[in-house]
Amino acid sequence: MHIPINRKDTKFYPDSKRVIARFLFTDDKRAVNTIRSILDMSESEATFALNQTLRDYSMRHRNISKIFEKNFNKISHLFAELNIHPASIDYSRKILIGSYFTMEYSIESTAFFNPSVVEHPDQSETGPGERRVILSFRATGEGHLSSIVFRTGVLDRNSNLTIEPVGNMIEEAEHIRRHVYHKKSFSSKLYEMQDVRGIIPPELILDKLNDEFTYGELRKCIEEARKALHLAFDKEILFNQIIWLASSHYELEFSLDTNISERVIFPVSANEKNGIEDARFVKFKDDSGNTIYYATYTAYDGTSILPKMMDTRDFYHFRILPLHGEIAQNKGMAMFPRKVNGNYAMLCRLDGFNNYISFSDNINIWREAQLIQQPIFPWEIIQIGNCGSPIETDEGWLVITHGVGPMREYVLGASLFDIQNPEKEIGRLKSPLLIPNAEEREGYVPNVVYSCGSMIHNEDLIIPYAMSDYSSTYATVNIRELLNELRNSK
Repeated sequence: MHIPINRKDTKFYPDSKRVIARFLFTDDKRAVNTIRSILDMSESEATFALNQTLRDYSMRHRNISKIFEKNFNKISHLFAELNIHPASIDYSRKILIGSYFTMEYSIESTAFFNPSVVEHPDQSETGPGERRVILSFRATGEGHLSSIVFRTGVLDRNSNLTIEPVGNMIEEAEHIRRHVYHKKSFSSKLYEMQDVRGIIPPELILDKLNDEFTYGELRKCIEEARKALHLAFDKEILFNQIIWLASSHYELEFSLDTNISERVIFPVSANEKNGIEDARFVKFKDDSGNTIYYATYTAYDGTSILPKMMDTRDFYHFRILPLHGEIAQNKGMAMFPRKVNGNYAMLCRLDGFNNYISFSDNINIWREAQLIQQPIFPWEIIQIGNCGSPIETDEGWLVITHGVGPMREYVLGASLFDIQNPEKEIGRLKSPLLIPNAEEREGYVPNVVYSCGSMIHNEDLIIPYAMSDYSSTYATVNIRELLNELRNSK
């Protein structure tokens, strides 16, 4: 049976006009020379330079002078080399100096892809059969640096999506708060990570810390250990691993006067410096019936990956934590939308080729996994993986999958798992649900359709998906027809 799939006309394209103001820094020597040159400007030169900068950029960023002041504070320690106290510099000169340590970065200039969709927490002013939704995307700019961005829209009774107005003032979080670490769990995660065993015991550093410690306290302890131990270059690996892990815990808080389309979750920690990839958002109901949104994603530093999780209740405040345990070592982890048989449940792809399921009584610790799917059909021989969190239906857990076949073509499939025992597959499509068409084959990475999360709306399955890692769109499938086909597939 061929299941009709309805491709929609709505498209999401990269937009090079969407920029954020980033801190710009190369090295201390060059920075000191820059500061000296700005301080040597006459009053009229400085006023002219500042007025011109504010005139050109105040319409492109919300409160650009505040950003300049923040970036000035980041390099204020360098004034000691000039025998000048930063407090002695007047405000106008401060923000002028800050402007020289600021640059624009176009977050979406290269690609706008790998979307997921969830129900918006605000359903006010929607009509019968309508639902407001939040779509998340992986936005990529210069250097293939990825971040997470959002759009909102309203699905009508026929699953047509109207995108709500998109804000123009793109912003990173207003406040970033570092985490308080617990020594026992932090040490356990270190031992799970590659290259730590056999170097020097992490306890050599951690024993000097209290049972709870801050990022700053850890950094200070490491600097003291470096000086005391005089380690060879290869021993620096441990220090780098500790800092890499510690920097992965943080919280983000966005200003209340930002539209959700103006909020960008840009790499903050060292393990994310090359990108935040493929966030799979899910609306989760806890045991008390309360809603929290989780997203599993991959942090990439150019060499290593680290599976991480963020949570939010309102899309203003986000908590970010790494995932612990032997299972949390690869891409493609996806949370179930509720506990299963009293435990949290997660789809994962431990070996990069097959689908697994893991259960845990702690949402941040994942120790064991069970194989639940291997490639069967020609279009998934290279690998099979999930395309987002399982969706609960009256027939079972619906999982949209991706399969990789000849010519590294990515297609979407679908599988059905038992509602009580989700490790048991009860149906799988014999043919792909969605194959790249002629329009979708061209892009940054050809011949790829990919999704990070779908949802059911009325009688349709809403599948947002990326087209060849360049742009995104969505399609709908009648959920009854899909479930009937899956139920009869074995």
